Amino acid sequence: MSRLLKTLKSTFGYDSFRPLQREICDATLAGKDVFALLPTGGGKSLCFQLPALIRPGLTVVVSPLIALMKDQVDQLKATGVAATYLNSTLGAKEARARLAGLHQGKYKLLYAAPERLMLEGWQENLKAWGVSCLAIDEAHCISEWGHDFRPEFRQIARLRAVLPDVPLMALTATATERVRADIVTHLKLRDPVTFVASFNRPNLTYRVTPKDQPLKQIITFIRKREDESGIIYCASRAAAERVADSLAGRGFSARAYHAGLSGGERETNQEQFLRDDTRIICATIAFGMGINKPNVRWVIHHDLPKNIEGYYQETGRAGRDGLPGDCLLLFSPGDVAKQTHFIDQITQQREQQVARNQLRQIVHYAESAGCRRAELLAYFGETFPGSNCGACDNCLEPRETYDGTIAAQKFLSCIYRIKQATRFSVGLNHIVEVLTGADTEKIRRWGHDRLSTYGIGKEFNRSQWAAVGRELMRLGHVGVAEGEYSTLELTDSGMDLLRSRAPVTLTKPLDLPVAKRVTRRTGDIACDEILFAHLRGVRKKLADERKVPAYVIFGDATLRAMAREYPVTIQDMSGIFGMGEKKLAEFGPIFTAAIAEFLETNSQQTFD
Repeated sequence: MSRLLKTLKSTFGYDSFRPLQREICDATLAGKDVFALLPTGGGKSLCFQLPALIRPGLTVVVSPLIALMKDQVDQLKATGVAATYLNSTLGAKEARARLAGLHQGKYKLLYAAPERLMLEGWQENLKAWGVSCLAIDEAHCISEWGHDFRPEFRQIARLRAVLPDVPLMALTATATERVRADIVTHLKLRDPVTFVASFNRPNLTYRVTPKDQPLKQIITFIRKREDESGIIYCASRAAAERVADSLAGRGFSARAYHAGLSGGERETNQEQFLRDDTRIICATIAFGMGINKPNVRWVIHHDLPKNIEGYYQETGRAGRDGLPGDCLLLFSPGDVAKQTHFIDQITQQREQQVARNQLRQIVHYAESAGCRRAELLAYFGETFPGSNCGACDNCLEPRETYDGTIAAQKFLSCIYRIKQATRFSVGLNHIVEVLTGADTEKIRRWGHDRLSTYGIGKEFNRSQWAAVGRELMRLGHVGVAEGEYSTLELTDSGMDLLRSRAPVTLTKPLDLPVAKRVTRRTGDIACDEILFAHLRGVRKKLADERKVPAYVIFGDATLRAMAREYPVTIQDMSGIFGMGEKKLAEFGPIFTAAIAEFLETNSQQTFD
């Protein structure tokens, strides 16, 4: 029996390697730089932990998260491996003790954040400790095109000068071709041996469902799985808290996890989940990296993820034990609008461009009628060999199609007419506004209300036209310009289609009752939906402080009127529906201040 296999069995209790693990261990033990891409649950950690026990000296593991360090060190110590970490959670006395242990050669593995390795005096430490390998976990953090870019990771390459003969190992679970190239370049890997495992997780089932009364949908889902552990990912701390409280109030074992909780609360909730004392964690993306809980049976995305890499990694936390796992994404056009709004606030052009590209890709995934598994694998440059995976909603229940020839002609023609009339291209939202006959300042200023395509698409609402546009992008008939503005252009095939008027088959969008809820219900006052949501938060805080229901402060109609009129003075506020004198005196200054603050970073909309 080889030493690798013997150590694998004696230390970790495994009889055999997972795909590519042995080859990666052999390459790093041969002193070569290694790039390893293994899916979540594919056993990345073993690829540097096992060689560390065999080779002399210290293996330094660069890790982005404190929780990841503690989790892995706890697991290693439980198996008898001499491992430690150094981070900001340690007191001065404990940190000194661990440093002394490192100088005495007591440890085989050290986990540390990249910025700590750059501290004054650490270069001498690293030379003195006999470092024999440098492993960079979650290496995609080094790339601005990755889903979790961390600028401090860019400093790691400087260690090559400090430790010129020490091999580097870069490991990640999610990386496109572009990110892989970035990792190799920025880490200055020398002729690395590259290992790329399949991204396919055959035990996972993927579903996308229209978001409509999400709490009710979640309860229906988990009632069938009451004895199973699961994670609900939310876009905001408030949503994570709200969902956790709502589930706990209905008797489910649920807790929240997000960066706004104290360290103690986060640690307690995480421990409860890891020990199965809590079945459900409602979390922001702060939860999960490096958490090796094998029996997570399901993952729900309450909100649209920001990108496919993040979605893939988060869904990958289900079924790490190889048993079946269910992944459900609740999709709403309103989530797309919210994310677009936040992206618009990004001041750095390149960062904004990356965010727009990533959002477009995850929306394409959510709206696609094709095999979810094939879509995910294609994103990472892998081809799914079959035509039906048998484990996603689109393969199990194929979506209906319809004759979309006229809709496609209208959309493509609108792009063409705008470009012809004004000599510049516009974005998806503007095209939709022209098709639906919206009366906006830009449409009037650019004369787009005089185009032949103005108002010709009133048979569809804005969400439906946006879905048509995105499908034409997926089909390759419409391209998106790179640069500061995501403007739409006709591709060669789009121009051919426009000229030939050939038949076009489109997929019926997900039945989205939520689209009506997000745009406007009958009787609702048209208003700035982002500001309305913000004002509801202000109202909730006031209501909680006074221990009264939110409607005692103001009804929704009053908040919607504020979100339509943007009152920033008491005089402006006095004309708002539902604003009596007492409430004006008590709450007027609070809400005018909130609206004024909102307008500092957001533009004012106009309404019919």
